[in-house]
Amino acid sequence: MCRVRDIALALATLLAIVLCGSAHAEEAEPIVIKVASIAPDGTPWAEQLRDWKRRLEKASGGRLKIKTYLGGALGDENVTVQETRRGAIQVFGGSTAALASSVPEIAVVELPYLFRSEDEVDYVLDEVIFDDVSKILEERGFKMLFWAENGWRSMATRFGCVTKPEDLKGKKMRSQESDVHIEMYRALGASPVPIAATEVLSSLQTGVVEGFDNTPLFAFASSWYQGISHFTLTRHIYQPGIVVMSMKTYESLPDDLKKIVTGDPKAEAVKGRKGVRALGPLLLENFGNAGKTVCTFSEESRKVFAERTRVVREHFRKKRGKRAAQLLDKIEKALAARRAGGK
Repeated sequence: MCRVRDIALALATLLAIVLCGSAHAEEAEPIVIKVASIAPDGTPWAEQLRDWKRRLEKASGGRLKIKTYLGGALGDENVTVQETRRGAIQVFGGSTAALASSVPEIAVVELPYLFRSEDEVDYVLDEVIFDDVSKILEERGFKMLFWAENGWRSMATRFGCVTKPEDLKGKKMRSQESDVHIEMYRALGASPVPIAATEVLSSLQTGVVEGFDNTPLFAFASSWYQGISHFTLTRHIYQPGIVVMSMKTYESLPDDLKKIVTGDPKAEAVKGRKGVRALGPLLLENFGNAGKTVCTFSEESRKVFAERTRVVREHFRKKRGKRAAQLLDKIEKALAARRAGGK
């Protein structure tokens, strides 16, 4: 009888040791989160992602291991958006235009001349549409983490300043692969050529395109500035960056890690904006240092361009559907009220 009890006790002890060892082994294995971005190393984007990585790894006690892949190492934005949606890549950090390939409504924030100031941008993104966008993203397979910053897009060309729509007539301009951007160029009389970000510089150098639009930050970070002679401050589109997680990945995380991953989205957005916006004046100086001409853009020109590109909003309403139109209505109503109040 004692021998039976001894054997049973030994087996129970052995089982406990095996289970405990298995639990410790499982606990020691971190959850790997791959983050894909076309942002080049050394940019505020890259620094923010690295800072975010350090904070998450520390807060999780090493249970999360974040691997950042910069400069398009895992593919261009359209590819990495799709890979994030299906969970092969866990986090996408990039432009809202690229994400709009899977979430059409989100292109609303890139409509030309929708915003007049950074205060308006921050108000709309953080206070007016954050919850709406988060809900739409979840329905399309993404978890909203936080807004980031690309900034005001302006016209960069090989042929001179752009101060009136006629300056763009017939010009082959690289367009981001988004109908909002393509329709904007068409409204201004240009010939848009959709090209992936990784191919733009060579396309400028070989004459496939005669210009592009993007922010001063991205123009330098990507070295696209090398292929142009003039940069006109049209500031026609404000383009936020965005960081999203695959919903498949998010839903697989324990509740405590979900809280760590989502963190404080608004505080994260403020941090990213400060880093990028602080570089603005220096980047414009760098154009001059690189032998490029920086062209001013008058208020009169802004009004002409805004009026000419207003048709893009109607295109957006018709093509992107009822929900997208409602989101645009909400933004326009909020901005109208804010402007009427003197803000």
